[in-house]
Amino acid sequence: MRHIISVLVNDQPRVLARVANLLGRRNFNIESISVGESEEPGLSRMVIVTNGDERMMEQVSKQLHKLVDVIKVQDLSEHPSVARELLLVKVEAGPSVRHEISGIVEPFRASVVDVGPHSMMVQATGERSKLDALLELLRPYGIKEMARTGVTALSRSVARAGV
Repeated sequence: MRHIISVLVNDQPRVLARVANLLGRRNFNIESISVGESEEPGLSRMVIVTNGDERMMEQVSKQLHKLVDVIKVQDLSEHPSVARELLLVKVEAGPSVRHEISGIVEPFRASVVDVGPHSMMVQATGERSKLDALLELLRPYGIKEMARTGVTALSRSVARAGV
């Protein structure tokens, strides 16, 4: 089962390496990992996507909590959450096909962020399946370069009755 784990950590050197090493020692494949500032000064949020059953995820959570710089671990797969990824893709695009490519990009709410003599760069955000679908439609034109951020995610707010 696919899990998205949010880990709040102290913003210190080598924390990412220690977390990745811990997962690697336990034979967990990291499908994606993204790290950035959090809402708290001095803390960063890591979002890790991996696969495993509930027992394995519980073990990973316990092991992560043992690391000194780990403040909070949350399996976002257990709660309603929003997960997104950023894609930049450079596509072969001479003047004759640019309008056609723009037509493909528009329904995905993606945007053209750069145009060169023989290429276009498209930026898209969304769930992994949406980005995969966009790539499949762009592939026949020729993908020159591509970069994906990996998943970033937060838990959804919970609506409470009477509030």
